[in-house]
Amino acid sequence: MNTPRTIKKPYIKLRRLFRRKKKAPGLPPGTLVYTGERKMDKVLINLLDYKGDSVTEKQITDPSECVNLVKTDTVSWLDVEGLHDVPLIQKVGESLGLHQLVLEDILNVEQRAKMEEFENYLYIVLKMFHLNKETTEISPEQVSIVFGKNFVVTFQEGIEGDSFHEVRERIRTTKGVITKMTPDYLVYSLIDSIIDSYFAILEVLGEKIEKIEEELVNNPYKQTLTNIYALKREMLYLRKTVWPLREAISRLERGESELVTKSTHLYLRDVYDHTINVLDTIETYREMLSGMIDIYLSSISNRLNETMKYLALISTIFIPMTFIASIYGMNFETIPELHWLHGYWFALGLMFSVGIGFLIYFKKKKWV
Repeated sequence: MNTPRTIKKPYIKLRRLFRRKKKAPGLPPGTLVYTGERKMDKVLINLLDYKGDSVTEKQITDPSECVNLVKTDTVSWLDVEGLHDVPLIQKVGESLGLHQLVLEDILNVEQRAKMEEFENYLYIVLKMFHLNKETTEISPEQVSIVFGKNFVVTFQEGIEGDSFHEVRERIRTTKGVITKMTPDYLVYSLIDSIIDSYFAILEVLGEKIEKIEEELVNNPYKQTLTNIYALKREMLYLRKTVWPLREAISRLERGESELVTKSTHLYLRDVYDHTINVLDTIETYREMLSGMIDIYLSSISNRLNETMKYLALISTIFIPMTFIASIYGMNFETIPELHWLHGYWFALGLMFSVGIGFLIYFKKKKWV
């Protein structure tokens, strides 16, 4: 007996699309309130300073040290993991001269992807996804990037540890041109690594869609429809996440800010193309899932029609038999063949002959 295949859930640990905000209404603009969940015990602040083949790395414990980042002639990358310590985040922001509204957006982890330009720095916010290969669970994380003339600051929620390990290793080993480029190239590398995480997520969701499609064709169950609707919800969340990112990267690539050099524009254009590719894939998956719902409903309707057809055929075969049996079951003494020795076998044979005759007729009509 075939049993329905279930797909592991949840697909994505989604925050609610419309959730009650932790920030109380009526607070003045710029009030710092962390709206996410505490993911780690202590906020980590790591500094990676490089120029050419010279790379230094250390952990910062005093946020006031961050004020020196804007005074060096090297590229300084300050990575903040964990946002639950609001006073510490505020001190980091004050040391770097960040606007209070920027700090408010950094702590509000339900931000829409965007890019904002200020006098001495640019602010970018976007979503990153982490894939657990063992459980296939997908966790979203908000990443905020602030970069100026010679510094880049990233703020992470701290869901899965170091999200930019590969970029960090390229700097440590001085591979490629990243250590010889300006801070805007580092920002490009960080955004590119985030976009690459989208492709990994889409690959996992694509495999789930293929399994559901196979199940839908072979033997759909009630759980199949539940899985389809769950995946549609994931696609809606991904589209909500990636769609504004296209506009943010486009503004960054076409902007006139002096912080983005001409040599980096080409790389940003490539990231923009990747974003469009991600959106196209999401839209394709959404259309496939919408089509699957129609196929599911049609399959269920066809299955019901097949069942009703066989029930109708069985009824058609047995109705004449029932009629004959009812005739010979009436309590009248003058019924023909009532006292006939072979009357029972005659009635039984007549019923079977009628049933077999109907069956042969149905087969000739190709109804069975």
